[in-house]
Amino acid sequence: MTLPETPSQTIGPFFAVGLCWPDGPDVVAEDTPGAVLLTGRVTDGLGQPVPDALVETWQADSQGRLAHPGFRGFGRCPTDAEGRWAVRTVKPGPLPAPRGGQEAPHIDVSVFARGLLNRLVTRVYFPDEADANAADPVLASIPDPAARARLVAVADGDRLVLDIRLQGERETPFLAV
Repeated sequence: MTLPETPSQTIGPFFAVGLCWPDGPDVVAEDTPGAVLLTGRVTDGLGQPVPDALVETWQADSQGRLAHPGFRGFGRCPTDAEGRWAVRTVKPGPLPAPRGGQEAPHIDVSVFARGLLNRLVTRVYFPDEADANAADPVLASIPDPAARARLVAVADGDRLVLDIRLQGERETPFLAV
């Protein structure tokens, strides 16, 4: 007796059903002083857009406080058909590093996508913080300078851009958390 092959299954895409809400991408209101639009694309190992991923951000406020009344510090944006995502936020302040010193201003990013059993976690660093970025212990733990550079957003007019490549050449460095 020959049994038929079990069809391949991945998790999702189910993110749009219950994980998104209308102001999810707005960590801050558009008229907030210092508001910046952080954008990018999620692509797969072949560079093709991932149209059904979910990008989630967590961050401190502009003073480096994680738990502060009146500041959500959390954003969530599904990708569109071209893999694009965008979150309106403010640049966070530096945070104390666990072993002393400071971490550069950054935003923690989680990516959820079909085929991933666990989220992928990375960070976005700011291009105008070269000295702080150079001293950041997490960024410094990535041995390849080209890979480190892929975590620093690129200024593009009034927005910052960080593309996320899930695997392959120019893969985004992901953190073990």
